[in-house]
Amino acid sequence: MNKKLTKVIGLIMAGAMTVMAGCGNSAPAAQGSADNAAPAQEAETTTQPSGKAKKIGVLVADVSGEEALGFRNYYEKYIQENYDVTFDYTDALASAEDEKAAIEKFASKGYDAVISLSSSDRAQQIETCEQYGLYYAIASGVLDDEQYEKYKGYEHFVCQIGPSNATEFEAGKAMGEYFKNQGVKKVALYGAFIPNPMHVFRAAGILTGLGCTYGGANDMGAIVGQIFQDQGIDLSKVSGDVELVAYLQGYGDTTTDELGAAIQKAPEAFLSVGMATTFFAQTLSQENIPFADIDSFTAMNSQSMESGSLKYLAGKYSSSIGPVFALVSNAIDGNLIRNDEGNAVSLNQGYLVATDKATFDEYFVNDNGDSPIYSKETLDSIIGSQVTYQDVKSLVESK
Repeated sequence: MNKKLTKVIGLIMAGAMTVMAGCGNSAPAAQGSADNAAPAQEAETTTQPSGKAKKIGVLVADVSGEEALGFRNYYEKYIQENYDVTFDYTDALASAEDEKAAIEKFASKGYDAVISLSSSDRAQQIETCEQYGLYYAIASGVLDDEQYEKYKGYEHFVCQIGPSNATEFEAGKAMGEYFKNQGVKKVALYGAFIPNPMHVFRAAGILTGLGCTYGGANDMGAIVGQIFQDQGIDLSKVSGDVELVAYLQGYGDTTTDELGAAIQKAPEAFLSVGMATTFFAQTLSQENIPFADIDSFTAMNSQSMESGSLKYLAGKYSSSIGPVFALVSNAIDGNLIRNDEGNAVSLNQGYLVATDKATFDEYFVNDNGDSPIYSKETLDSIIGSQVTYQDVKSLVESK
């Protein structure tokens, strides 16, 4: 359907709604959340300037984690200052219904595009953006293969750039192997927001890297399938030379008592699929329990690495979401870039690993200040009417 016509129809539908949900309501903090290191804050709606500035809505489930804050700072404090664009972040979206309502609100306000960092139901996100004529992109993640095959030809699906599920598994596996090789015999595991696919694949990788089986299985597909089915990790199903003595999950709602019970099991390391610094760093440091995380190169993680409590970080640059902005910007300007098969761009990004402060600082310093890895100069090479898929692919693969 013609983009302008679909947008007009979508706006009429949105205007007719008697109750319009806000851009998602932040989930209330649980009583006794461990550390409360960075409580969720309600995001403020960015004031839209007049003129021709591009308007992009950003869907987020996490508003307090180190990675999420790093991504937001890059978009709002760097990209927004260097390009004629305004980003409007949602509050923490807790459900597919929240995501859909947020997209409908963006449509009613005349936005050009949506970038998703929320994953409750990306299939519905794509379909809703298609309905309202909004360009859509996934940052720092990808659809599973089956979903991508279904939606890759949608007119307004611009791109997905981030770690593939296989890459997430390998990141977890490398972490598990590192601690197994260090001679660790007892670990605790934080599964973050399972059944979020990236957290499921990371957790499965950690178990595999530790040399453990899950329900008797030791291959990615079988372990992932069981974790999805169990909606978490059942300790009774874990077997191996390294003992998994405790398992926790949930975004910020792990209570102090639950964390205390895990610590009482005397783990030699605390392995996390994300956000360990946000929720547990202070307590783990006090208890002299080293931890590992899959997150981002940020100031808070730098402090944890310097103190010696963070022993292993598999991270992404905060500016790794830069190419997604570039492709969305091109689409809005009329250069909708497609891959060699004529479909939405899909590119994999990997992780960088730091196990010491010097390596961490090398990655952290290079991606901060006025010249991030994906600086304006770098992004300008893939923004414009003459930019091709190969230009974008080459740049992303070079980083």
